Amino acid sequence: MNVSQIYILTSIIVLAIIAIVVILRREKEQKPLSKLTALAFAFIIAGIVFGDDRLIGYSLIGVGVILAIIDIVKKPKQS
Repeated sequence: MNVSQIYILTSIIVLAIIAIVVILRREKEQKPLSKLTALAFAFIIAGIVFGDDRLIGYSLIGVGVILAIIDIVKKPKQS
């Protein structure tokens, strides 16, 4: 096996693990996204899309991560 085949095999295994986790967690009650979470998600996706220009791509991803952290801190603790 060459390096590219190992990379593809690893990617498939990781995606399968993620799919299993999503299926197992689906039983729990899902909460809708908050506006701040949706905005953070949009910034991260935009950063990936505009990743050709590193300054813009990383800046958008950074803004998205900061907004996600702010949303996590602002959410009330629920037990």
